[in-house]
Amino acid sequence: MQVRAVFNAAKEDFDGGYLNSVRSMVQAEVFSTELDQANELMKGGYIVAAAVIAGVVLETTMRRLCEDAGIEPGSLNKMNADLTKAGIYNLLVNKRITALADIRNNAAHGHPNKFTKDDVVDMIAKVEAFVADHV
Repeated sequence: MQVRAVFNAAKEDFDGGYLNSVRSMVQAEVFSTELDQANELMKGGYIVAAAVIAGVVLETTMRRLCEDAGIEPGSLNKMNADLTKAGIYNLLVNKRITALADIRNNAAHGHPNKFTKDDVVDMIAKVEAFVADHV
């Protein structure tokens, strides 16, 4: 009988959206820590590593948005197009994400000459704002 009560309470929390909000709070805290790490890497001159970490936060956030919207996750560009098409965010946000994804891709694939330190500083700030708006 006690197991049933626990299950029913958990189901009520899930149905009420409470578990989803806990998940969002935990995920936001993890992302905040990762973005703090990216900022520290920037201070140490590790621009490429900072860009890659910020890119991981961006991609993970977009995957979560896709899952929540019932969209099949894929590449950053595919998720960006699908999330825009689904109305999760507008074309202006889409264009920002395209630019951020370009920095991330160049960092991850060994093309550090295709972006600047200021680009990565801006990237971290924009990813932080995106997470705040969408998690």
